[in-house]
Amino acid sequence: MYIFNIISLLGGLSMFLYGMRLMSGSLKEGSSGTLKVAMERITNNPLKSFLLGLGIAAVIQSSTATIVITSGLVAAGILSLEQSLGIIIGANVGTTVTGQIIRLLDIGEDSSPVLRFFQPSTLAPLALIVGIILIMFCHFKKSDNLGSIAMGFGILFVGLMNMTSSVSGLIEGGQMGRMFEHMGDNPILGYMIGAGVAFILQSSSATIGILQAFSMAGSIPFKTIYIVIVGIYLGDCVTTAIVCSIGAQNESKRVGLVNIIYNLSKTVIVIAVVALTHSLGLLDELWNMHMTPGTIADANTIFNLGCAIILLPFGNIFVKLSRRILPDAEEPKGKYSDIVSALNPVFFSTPALAFRSCYNALNAMFDAAVVNINKALDVIDDYDDSIVDEIAAEEKNIDMLTDRVDNYLVQLSPHISEDLHIRIFEQYHKLVTEFEHLGDYADNIAMTAREMHNEGVQFSKTALNELKVVRDLLDTILDYAKLTFVKRNLDAAYHIEPLEEVMDDLINTLHDNHLDRLRDGKCTIRAGISFLNILTNLENMSDSCSHVGVAIIARVKPEKANLPHTYLISLHKGENSRFNEAYSEAHENYYKMLEEMGREKETEA
Repeated sequence: MYIFNIISLLGGLSMFLYGMRLMSGSLKEGSSGTLKVAMERITNNPLKSFLLGLGIAAVIQSSTATIVITSGLVAAGILSLEQSLGIIIGANVGTTVTGQIIRLLDIGEDSSPVLRFFQPSTLAPLALIVGIILIMFCHFKKSDNLGSIAMGFGILFVGLMNMTSSVSGLIEGGQMGRMFEHMGDNPILGYMIGAGVAFILQSSSATIGILQAFSMAGSIPFKTIYIVIVGIYLGDCVTTAIVCSIGAQNESKRVGLVNIIYNLSKTVIVIAVVALTHSLGLLDELWNMHMTPGTIADANTIFNLGCAIILLPFGNIFVKLSRRILPDAEEPKGKYSDIVSALNPVFFSTPALAFRSCYNALNAMFDAAVVNINKALDVIDDYDDSIVDEIAAEEKNIDMLTDRVDNYLVQLSPHISEDLHIRIFEQYHKLVTEFEHLGDYADNIAMTAREMHNEGVQFSKTALNELKVVRDLLDTILDYAKLTFVKRNLDAAYHIEPLEEVMDDLINTLHDNHLDRLRDGKCTIRAGISFLNILTNLENMSDSCSHVGVAIIARVKPEKANLPHTYLISLHKGENSRFNEAYSEAHENYYKMLEEMGREKETEA
């Protein structure tokens, strides 16, 4: 009964699609760091862009993923639409590699012993064995990732063999053969079937693979194959365009539109060339020839490569046409709009690029917080209402970036599994909170300065001099925190903690000094409250910088993941000679500055 063959066919198709997704996903995750570097070094040379797109699609086994990632980079302003063109065309060629791998189905029982090792019936179980060994018994870096790639490869071929076996049963009844023959006689039907299946499966590689599996079980002529293949091009690029358009700006949407225009042009060229050569009698021998997985893979590669060579020089026409179809619209541009646009879900399949977007947003948050800190400390002694308003406005931007990065990380979390990516995720999740806190503390100081101005409260010269010493120390700590985050500089990270400890000492000393002035009547209670409030926020800033240093050390030194419980405790117990030396030197320097400030004569108000 055909029902059992259909169930078996669908089961094989499910295994094939899962194997392809597992292999492709693992390849993307394992190569995402290299992919990030390659994408960022793209040039205006169309040939280099083409080769880059070809190479990336060949490695990650997906033109859709490559083009969607490119769309995200265009949205982020990292690539221009013109630069993306070569990548789009190259990705369409690179995805044909999957079909060339599946042509291993052509290897028969009469092949040499060496070739028979590459026969799917041998290669599939070997890949599965290697995969399970890597996952269960190996513990080196990326062993799980490599194991998943091997398992995906094995499952893919098991699914293909199951599909081939199931299709053989359906072919025997004759209906399947007549269906393929009818598609060859009705090109529009064949085109629509190819487009529809590719659209549903969201993968041209998977659809070509299914076609190759069917060819093993029955006679499918070239006249059917070629028209189905060009239909596949349309279905796959429409899926890509839809994904590129989700929540995207116009320039990003144009990437998907250019891909559609290119594939429609490719379809016209293939159909025109095949029709012309057939009318001249040059395809008579090939027209009704039984296609194999190998010849299908070759036809797909030749179609893609030939069209790429013809159309690449005319790429600017596609760009201009996309801009005419989708004209520029007035899009609101905020100060951080490009950074926010880069927090794009299309990068989830390539975590390194997603983390790069987070890094840029975090860097902007840190810089904005530092600018606000300096402005806030300036208005304590030289009040300017407009500056306080600027601080408040920028604080809203920092809060906005905090929400965007935090939500982006939450959405990204299900897509990461590699140890390095998990460590980066944990680091960024901590830092987004610390950078927001830095902005909050600056805003607190600015609001204190406004209250003092409105109430006519002023600090004594002694208090202002003491704040200068603390500010000097804070500037140094912030510089080390910046270097630690931007460069993952461990030496800078190790410098933060002894300075933070000196900050705690200074704050305590200034607190005691304030109480002395209060008892001597040299300071008002209202001024004292403001002074202590500012000191608290300065101390909190140094604490946040300490947390930044600890987060970086935990990422670079994963063996010290329990740092907050052991590392800091051991330092504060005096068990680290490096910390002791740095602390003593900084303590002496800053207390000497404080002592020199205290020698200045002043008249207390």
